[in-house]
Amino acid sequence: MQNPGTTTTSSTTTQSQCSSLSSFLTTTLFRDPKPILYTFLLISLFSIILILSLTSSSLSSTHTRPDPFLYPAHQTHRIIYDQDKTTPPPPSIAYLISGSKGDSSRILRLLSATYHPLNHYLLHLDPSAPHSDRANLALVVQSNPIFKAAKNVHVMGKPDFVYSKGSSPVSFTLHAASILIRLSLQWDWFVSLSADSYPLVTQDDLLHIMSFLPKDMNFVNHSSYIGWKESRKLKPIIVDPGLYLSEGTEMFYATQKRDLPSAYRLFTGSSFSILSRNFMEFCLLGVDNLPRILLMYFSNTPSSLSNYFPTVLCNSRQFNKTVINKDLLYAIYDSHRNDLRPLNSTDYDDMIHSGVAFAKKFQQDDPVLDLIDQKILGRSPGSVVPGGWCLGEPGNSTCLTWGDASILRPGTGSQRLEKAIVELLSNGTFRSRQCI
Repeated sequence: MQNPGTTTTSSTTTQSQCSSLSSFLTTTLFRDPKPILYTFLLISLFSIILILSLTSSSLSSTHTRPDPFLYPAHQTHRIIYDQDKTTPPPPSIAYLISGSKGDSSRILRLLSATYHPLNHYLLHLDPSAPHSDRANLALVVQSNPIFKAAKNVHVMGKPDFVYSKGSSPVSFTLHAASILIRLSLQWDWFVSLSADSYPLVTQDDLLHIMSFLPKDMNFVNHSSYIGWKESRKLKPIIVDPGLYLSEGTEMFYATQKRDLPSAYRLFTGSSFSILSRNFMEFCLLGVDNLPRILLMYFSNTPSSLSNYFPTVLCNSRQFNKTVINKDLLYAIYDSHRNDLRPLNSTDYDDMIHSGVAFAKKFQQDDPVLDLIDQKILGRSPGSVVPGGWCLGEPGNSTCLTWGDASILRPGTGSQRLEKAIVELLSNGTFRSRQCI
């Protein structure tokens, strides 16, 4: 039991010490304000160091497990390539996926079938689709945790009118490419897919093969042999309603026809192509006036999309040696209907053996699409195609846990595509078929 006297003495001693400290502060520190300033700065510095150390430890603890919601901040701009040093870093592809009224579900399916975090996507519904379809499409994209995390899928809010048989598709394609250039500096090739298209290889397959190719290479069907197209597609003068009307009407044909140009040579091809970023920037931003001159010429030409890019490429000294005379698209032309024939399950084997990357055209929800998903892409309904970046358990949640997006896991599709491209480059006709 304590002695009361001891407590009183201790209390008196403490009061005396406090009184002495107070006297010291009053007579010393307040007399000279510098020690107060030094003490305040020392305490502030210690507090800042403590806060930073706590924040750093907190962030490091949250990075122990891959999380797709951390992807944009920590991997999009700084990707660490852990692959074999002999393997070049994977490229990035900018996709334009477009459709019309009633094509929202097809666009989303095509997006899932071609999706990869390294790529960039621009979705477009033309004016025939109600604005509600466009809004719902944007909501679906924003509600998908993978698309939302990577921030690489965008929806055009103001649609462009596209009349497939006129010249407005060229304007629309250049518009979309300019948007994708503004959105990202990272992509290397531009691919425009309509809603009736579908991939025949995974993105890991495609990016793996494209990583070994020069970034200025362009895959474009082209020929200077015009034949019957000379009188039917190049000499007529048309006015595309998509260039000046808000609603689609019949295309206007002039009564007179014009001569073929002599200042440059015309080339024709297909409306699908795989174009390099360098070439797209040349068409949009280049100091050479050739792309703009040809844009003016083809603005009054029927079906100008199949002619514009081949003609620009082959008349440019900078790019006429970068053309591969193959667009890597499987399609069957029906001469009786003057259109592509819809593909079905009977075409499956020929599509696979062709070794190309894409196919067109498919009817909505045709059973052959399910066959491609199952046997080629390994895609489950409603999910994206799993790749080397997916670390989750097999199933619909495979890609909800992410790894390094630069890690590719190519399959048999890459072997078929590699064989097709090697044959194009090594059969002795590669150079002889360029722009002739």
